[in-house]
Amino acid sequence: MTLFDSHTHLDDAAFDGDRSAMLQRAAAAGVVDMLVAATAARHWPRLRDLCAACEHGVRLHAAYGLHPMFMAEHRDEDLASLERWLRDASPAAVGECGLDFQVGIEPERQRRFFGHQIGLARELDLPLVIHARKAVEEVILTLRREGPVRGVVHSYGGSIEQARQLWDLGIHLGLGGPVTHDRARKLHRLAATMPLQQLLLETDAPDQPGAAHRQQRNEPAYLVEVLDSIAALREMPREAIAQATRDNALRLFGTAPA
Repeated sequence: MTLFDSHTHLDDAAFDGDRSAMLQRAAAAGVVDMLVAATAARHWPRLRDLCAACEHGVRLHAAYGLHPMFMAEHRDEDLASLERWLRDASPAAVGECGLDFQVGIEPERQRRFFGHQIGLARELDLPLVIHARKAVEEVILTLRREGPVRGVVHSYGGSIEQARQLWDLGIHLGLGGPVTHDRARKLHRLAATMPLQQLLLETDAPDQPGAAHRQQRNEPAYLVEVLDSIAALREMPREAIAQATRDNALRLFGTAPA
């Protein structure tokens, strides 16, 4: 059984002390593919170098973008730099990008950066890795207006009706640590009933740990706990969900099986 962690930030400084050991633990757990999503332009070279180095048989796939939570760090010229970077670096996706109205940082500028990155994804035929916090409805409207484009809304937290609208647009949903919490009833209903072909598994490591790791650093090896929670909710064999979600990620990100 092998797994694809569809959203991580493995370039984060939280892993600087034991990154190789962390990857070894992931490989031992069967997590052999991971998408590593960028947040800001200054991190792109570090992320590229990390993904180029294969350790313990784990394949790291790079996504380059400009995250809405870091608007204060982004410069307008980063958008032109992103286009050049995407054309030169052969990434798996554009992202992490999107809208975050919980932080409320420069909402109009967030919209402009998101729209531009949708355009780049469409032009370069790359999927989008989308952040949508307190902004799912506007993300849907933006995708309808700016699309068509393929991608995933990671760490999905919207309603089931909004999820249906995203599926109709061909967008996948990423579910991670939050689905393992007992009180996450809305996520449980979604995980139990959503089309399996639209589901991706993720950790968002080092963020959003599951119920067994509260207040701890998250890491890709814990993806197995997400898998087990969803298998129980769907009353399906864990191997079937592992295979289906890995196949979904491989198709979406255009990566060949290991």
